[in-house]
Amino acid sequence: MTDLLAPTVPFPSLLAAAHSLPAVLADAAASLNPADHSAKFWAYAGFLALVVVFLALDLGVFHRTAHEVKFKEALTWSIVWIASALVFTVFVYYAYDRHLMTLGLNVPVLGKPGEAATVGGAEAAKLFLTGYLIEKSLSMDNVFVIALIFGYFAIPNKYQHRVLFWGIVGALLMRGVMIGIGAGLVARFSWIVYVFGGFLILTALKMLFIKSETDPSRNPIVRVVKRLYPVSDSFDGQKFFTRIDGRRYATPLLLALVMVEFTDLIFAVDSIPAIFAITADPFIVFTSNIFAILGLRALYFCLAAAIQSFQYLKTALIAILLFVGVKMMIVSVLHIPALVSLVVVVAMLAAGIAASIVKNRRAAAPTAPPTARSGSMPAS
Repeated sequence: MTDLLAPTVPFPSLLAAAHSLPAVLADAAASLNPADHSAKFWAYAGFLALVVVFLALDLGVFHRTAHEVKFKEALTWSIVWIASALVFTVFVYYAYDRHLMTLGLNVPVLGKPGEAATVGGAEAAKLFLTGYLIEKSLSMDNVFVIALIFGYFAIPNKYQHRVLFWGIVGALLMRGVMIGIGAGLVARFSWIVYVFGGFLILTALKMLFIKSETDPSRNPIVRVVKRLYPVSDSFDGQKFFTRIDGRRYATPLLLALVMVEFTDLIFAVDSIPAIFAITADPFIVFTSNIFAILGLRALYFCLAAAIQSFQYLKTALIAILLFVGVKMMIVSVLHIPALVSLVVVVAMLAAGIAASIVKNRRAAAPTAPPTARSGSMPAS
């Protein structure tokens, strides 16, 4: 087997696609005031430059060589990503408080196309944290599906980080475009909030009553890849493509990457409307979404082995989807403050995790042996 470039998408193409994202998002953000386009463009461009630095350090420095990510390392990275999001919250407060790059000015009002509001620093920080928590909590359900995908394709532990890295790069581009489209719809059509809200409620009910199954062998995207490329039965290090007897083959890593991308696309259809229930500000929607995605790899390595122990976490996610769906449906008659939304989401997550821990402790507690009845005669 000979060496071949690993990424499924050439890196220059990814850079070109990423370069167009600020313009797409700035167009959506400036739909009410075209004069804001230039300033908001630089806000998005600066944020994406920060993300590129994060990703370059991740793959080029800290994970240059393939290795199995242990729990301690994953926990450390989870803390790093959460701390980064909290530091960015401080920036959001400062930028919106002073309206740097016109952030916080002419923000679309959910359910009221054509109307705009001014958002201050404290309100923006609460909106960002709420959006981040919702995206982070919904991504926990994604962890379980990714674990099933890696198990099905028998991806070695030391190669899983590379698959997730390129999966996140693709997810960043896909979600950026989807958020730009969503922001444009929310800013132009009042009825779209009811579509999003109804979709979230139906999604929650589906999660509650219908058991979903993931079978990569039946996935149409995987079948298309197999028709385009022959697939080798073995791995060639951490490469997505290889050559056997002069012919180009895809490795199982590519199929796993395709499934991870497809899975994120499905989850994005749920999560993006959920965060639009919190705010119609594209910058907060995009940045909170991306910070949650950046921490997904570390979250996966922390929770993949233990995700089934949190039995009531899915119940909490269903409750969160129902809450944000109903919040969106009643937005025209009742405004729920950002602080209330933040408290509700935190309380639901905490309740789900606490209930799971209590149940696990009760199940693990030794049962007391039956005691003999008083007055009973011992067996002879």
